[in-house]
Order: sequence, then structure tokens, then C-alpha cells
Amino acid sequence: MSREEFFMNEAIKQAKKALSIGEVPIGCVIVYRDKIIARGYNRRITDKNTLSHAELNAIRKASKALGDWRLDECEMYVTLEPCQMCSGAIVQARIKKVYIGSMNPKAGCAGSVMNLLQVPAFNHQTEIETGILEDKCSTILTSFFKELRKRNDYK
Repeated sequence: MSREEFFMNEAIKQAKKALSIGEVPIGCVIVYRDKIIARGYNRRITDKNTLSHAELNAIRKASKALGDWRLDECEMYVTLEPCQMCSGAIVQARIKKVYIGSMNPKAGCAGSVMNLLQVPAFNHQTEIETGILEDKCSTILTSFFKELRKRNDYK
């Protein structure tokens, strides 16, 4: 197993925590010097808070762990391509690189709808690597939404 697969598996564990509480199963870990310093998963419904995305929860914890808002030596592993809000936070936090499991063609802002992580006019750009354990990451989400539609009688 590669280093990237190891850390993405840890992000998948976080996605499963979200799934276990009825949240959209998205997970994230932040790595500093080959050590996980923060973990996060979606908690929007649980927290009743629009901002409670996996990435933002992990960024908050990583900043606390390092005692700084700048996470420029950190890498993020996230199971689904970040939205516009999370992509903005990633740029603001100066995260060095983001590893993405599956892309999000409807709302992704790391290359799908747009790429906020690499806008040349911004004072920071983030490296991106996609497709890390893509099948595993997308299967969790696909299964979740299939079950949700079945429960809610969506077609």
C-alpha cells in the first residue's frame, strides 16, 4: 500500500463515521511531516451548521494542533472533491497539497466545476492529486445516496 493510499484509507474511516450518524459520508485527514494531526468528517445535520464540512472541521483541528492558522507544510486527504467554501478555506490555510478520492462534477471546486485551488491571481495555490482510492471513495457516496433515495422514495 502506498503512502497516499494509507492516508486516504484514514480519510475513508472518517467518512464512515459520518455515515454512521446519517451524514453525507465525506472524510478528511490532515498530515504534517507524515503524521496525521487532524481528522474531520461531515457534521452539518448533527451540528445544524452549514460550515461543518469534513475539510473545515479538520482545518480547525490542524490549526489548533500546530498553534497557527498557516498550514503550509500540511497535506490534506479528502474522500470527495472540495466545494467552493472548503476550497477557499484550503487556499486561505495555505495547505501545500490536496489528495482527492473522487471528483464531484456537480459542486467540486478543485477542477470539476472550477478550480479555486490553483487560481494564479491568488497569493497561494495548492497542488492537487486526484483518483486516490477513487472506487472506494465513490462507492461509499453512491451507496449512501442510493439508500437515501430509496428511503425517501426518490426516483
